Amino acid sequence: MTTTPATGRIVLLTASHRVAPGLLSWPAWQLLHAADRVLCADPGHPQLPYLREAGVTVEIAAPTARELVDQCATGATVVVVATGEGEGPLTDGLARLAGSGREAMPDLELLPGSYDLPGSRLLDLVQVMDRIRAECPWSAAKTHEGLAKYAIEEAYELVEAIEDGDRDELREELGDVLLQVVFHARIAEEDAEEPFSVDDVAATIVEKLIHRHPHVFGEEHADTPDEVRAHWLRAKAEEKDRESVTDGIPPGQPALALVAKLASRVRTAGLDVPLPDTGGTGAELLALAVRADAAGTDPEAELRAAGRAYRAAIRAAESAGETGAGTRDPHGDAESHENT
Repeated sequence: MTTTPATGRIVLLTASHRVAPGLLSWPAWQLLHAADRVLCADPGHPQLPYLREAGVTVEIAAPTARELVDQCATGATVVVVATGEGEGPLTDGLARLAGSGREAMPDLELLPGSYDLPGSRLLDLVQVMDRIRAECPWSAAKTHEGLAKYAIEEAYELVEAIEDGDRDELREELGDVLLQVVFHARIAEEDAEEPFSVDDVAATIVEKLIHRHPHVFGEEHADTPDEVRAHWLRAKAEEKDRESVTDGIPPGQPALALVAKLASRVRTAGLDVPLPDTGGTGAELLALAVRADAAGTDPEAELRAAGRAYRAAIRAAESAGETGAGTRDPHGDAESHENT
C-alpha cells in the first residue's frame, strides 16, 4: 500500500484595499497565527504593521512556485500575503506544476481576509477623481460654473435611458450623473473660504434623509405614499423656513415641469388658486399642464414621449421618401432633377 506523502497547504491571503488595514476576518487571523510561515513580497504592504503588532512573524520574500511546493513537502502550511500588484506569476507557476501530473501538490487555497462593503467602489471613484483633478489639465481648470451645463445634459441623458428601458445605458448614465457630484465636491475642497468634501456632501444628504423619514428612523407612522409625502413636505418646510409653497422651485426649469411642480404644491397645500387668464397659447398650455398634474400625469414626460413619437414619424417619412420614385429636391418637386 502506497502512502501519499504529506504535502501541506499554500494559502493566498487577500484583503480589500477599500477596507482599513488590520481589519481582517477571524478565519484569517486564525490562519496567520497557526501557519508555519507567513510570506509577503512587499516590504511596504499596509497590513504588515498590524500583523506584526498581533504577534505574526512575516518574512519579506517572493518565492517561486517550485520553492513553495518544496517548503510544503513536509506538511507545512505557508501563507502568502497578496500584494496590490497581484500574484500572477506565482499562481501561474502553481497551476503549471499541478497540471503536470508529476507533482505531489500541496492543498492550494484562496482566503479573502476582508471583503468590500456595499458602496466601497465609491472610494475608488473618489481616488480616481483626485488624481484626474491633479494631473489632467482640462479637469484641473474646471469650475462649478463651467461644469454646470454638463450636470443638466447628464440628467437629461439619464431620463432618456430610463424612458428607453435600456439597462446598460441606465447604468452608464447613472455613473455620469454620479461623476458630476464627485467632480463638484472635489472642486469644492479647494475653496479657500468655505471648503467641503464629498464626505460632507454625503453627510448632509444622510442627515436630511433621516430627518425627512421619521416613519423609518423615528416614532411617527406612515402607511401610505401620501402620508410619507406629507411627512417629507412638513420636514422640508421646517428645514427651509419657507414663506411660500413656491419657495425652492427653480423657475429656470422647463416650463411644463415648472407648471406641474407649482400645481402639485398648490394641491398639496390645499390652496384654491384660480388660473390666471393671460390669454393666448400660454394660458391654454398652463391649463393643460395643471389638469395633467391633477390627473397624476407628468406633463413634461408625456410631451417628451409624444415628441419622441413625432421624431420617429419624421424619420419614417424621410425613409419612405428615400425609397419613393425620384429624388426629393428641397427647392422643387420630386422629379425636378429628372426633368432638367
